[in-house]
Order: sequence, then C-alpha cells, then structure tokens
Amino acid sequence: MSFLSRLLGRSDSRRPPSDIDAELARLEQEAENATPGYVGTSLNKAGDLALKSGQGDRAVAYYGRAIDAFLEDEQREMARGVANKIIRVRPTAIRTLCTLTWLDLAAQHRAMALLHLRDYVTASKEGGVGTRAATQVFEMARLIADSEFAEAAADALDLLGFPNRARDVRRWTSDEPSPDAITDREELSHVCLEAAIRSNDQDAELITDAGDEDADGIEP
Repeated sequence: MSFLSRLLGRSDSRRPPSDIDAELARLEQEAENATPGYVGTSLNKAGDLALKSGQGDRAVAYYGRAIDAFLEDEQREMARGVANKIIRVRPTAIRTLCTLTWLDLAAQHRAMALLHLRDYVTASKEGGVGTRAATQVFEMARLIADSEFAEAAADALDLLGFPNRARDVRRWTSDEPSPDAITDREELSHVCLEAAIRSNDQDAELITDAGDEDADGIEP
C-alpha cells in the first residue's frame, strides 16, 4: 500500500476541523520552538496531518517548509523523503522536482537524477519557466562530471530553447568534463546541497543562450 493510500485510508475527515486546526497550530508552535535539526520534523508531521484531513494544498505548503528546514540543517535524505511526498501529491511541482534533481546528484543517484531532470524540464516548459529551468540545468551540467547526465542535460536545454548552451554541454564528456566539474564526492555533495537551497532564489541571475563565452559566473 502506498504512502498516500495509507494516509487517505486513515482519513481524519471525521475529526472536527477545529481539532485538526488546533493540532496544526500546536505543530507550528513546536516547529517555531524546536532546536536546530528538529524544525523540519514538526513541519513534516503537520504536512502529514493536513494530507490525512484532505487538505492537499495545505499539506504541500507544510512539506515545502519542511524541505527548506531540512536543507538548512543539511539533512539531505530527510529533505529528499519529504520532496517525494510532494511529488506524490503534485507530480508537476516544479521547484520540488528541481530540488530533487539536485539532491539526487548530491547523493550520486544518477538514475533518479535523470528521471527527475526529465520531469523537471517537462513541468517547467509547460509552466512557462523555461529560462529558470535552463539556468538550473546548465549549472548541473557544469558541475557534474558524467557524460550520460551531460547528454541528458543537453537534450533538456534543446527542449527549453537553448541550443547554444546545449552545444556547449555536449562538448563535455567523462574524459573531458566541464572545467568547473567537481570530482571530489564530498565537495560535490556539499555544492549540490547549497544549489538545492538556492534553487528558489527569485533574484538569481538567469542565463541567456549566448553560449560558452558567457558561461562563467552563473548562479544556480
């Protein structure tokens, strides 16, 4: 039985809304007073409760805050777990798919990274945020020394309307990766985690399709 089936099968819809709201308020207060490392846990519980009571939008909001808290506390796997909950509720959640791709790369889960990259690009294109997605994808390709991922990233950039950036990425292979590629696993994990935290920065500089002459200094 899936996570959602278990939750929905134990629906709290029979509980008075006031009881649910009171419990959510308690968890909010618990998160506010929690010591570092435990904020995300309370928000994750609030998301589960909201989902059980049939409040999907509210659940996603709590889960999103939980992810941010876990990322700030460098609890990468906890953040991935909550992000996957959001995707079960909202399969095309753009920011969450971006975060998952970065966290997959941080954990060296290449197969999952490729799957989430595909879904992220599709959702971004349909959601009209292709330039922001292209910026993220190009940064991923710039940092990851993996020819399979580079090819997938290049295909994604083509789909998003950035053929010059796609051409630049296709020049990078496992034998001759991007000059900015990180090969140390621990350093790469840290950099990808930081990128996941910054992925929703609305003030971040976005790339153009100028090609490699403008490739330096891109912020994810």
